[in-house]
Amino acid sequence: MLVGVRELKNRLTHYLTLVQKGENVVVTDRGDPIAILHSFDQMKASASVEEKLASLARKGMIKLPSKARKLDMATRAVPIKGKPLSKIVVEERR
Repeated sequence: MLVGVRELKNRLTHYLTLVQKGENVVVTDRGDPIAILHSFDQMKASASVEEKLASLARKGMIKLPSKARKLDMATRAVPIKGKPLSKIVVEERR
């Protein structure tokens, strides 16, 4: 099903209901396709991290943060007291 941006905006609830029922909706801007709306059941393996997290939230497996933020995938070192983990591993192997 094709729908223009203006029509989608004016009847968003209607089109979201169709998506929930399994329909794919192709969104166009002046006749050019710009997006596809589909249900989480049709999510591809190449989906983004955000899509996968939203799918897990829909299944009740996780809870998304209340504020919309970009996901920061960088890890930060956490300072801890005691021996470094690398030394503990070496000692355990002996």
